[in-house]
Amino acid sequence: MQNDLKKALEVLKNGGVILYPTDTIWGIGCDATNEKAVEKIYRIKQRSDQKSMLILLDNPNKISSYINEIPDVAWNLIELSDKPLTIIFSGAKNLAPNIIAQDGSVGIRISDEPFNQNLIRKFRKPIVSTSANISGQASPLNFAEISQEIIESVDYVVKWRQDDFSNSQASSIIKLEPNGEIQIIRK
Repeated sequence: MQNDLKKALEVLKNGGVILYPTDTIWGIGCDATNEKAVEKIYRIKQRSDQKSMLILLDNPNKISSYINEIPDVAWNLIELSDKPLTIIFSGAKNLAPNIIAQDGSVGIRISDEPFNQNLIRKFRKPIVSTSANISGQASPLNFAEISQEIIESVDYVVKWRQDDFSNSQASSIIKLEPNGEIQIIRK
């Protein structure tokens, strides 16, 4: 894992794009504060930049660096969730403008996957996470299902967990309004 961390970190620092395992499915990622890097992901996925992507953090305490006002209920949701949970917060800040949705929101997930934890901690910035597929195609459930087109389009492919063939699942997604109102997007 250490060699992968070193190489992925170098690519992220240089504005590149990585293909990496997450706590859910394999993802395409970059520096969430780098507008040109985020743009590369939209091109790779052949996806409209009107469709938002989420960011990964390694620690819930870092959310306040990227969200203006965090409803109190967010802490309970994060703590009590028994599976990966993406929360869409309003009032995004300190991120690349093209990672923030038109309504000013951004999805955030706290990843507990060891590679992600280490990479984000060492990088000291959030990392974009979006499924490793061309927009409209099925999300790959493991590395073997990722298309060659995606593999060839990124700057670095992480080797960690490529041989893990367990079928992963996407995260639950909820939208959390500043007043604490919750909307379930995906269970």
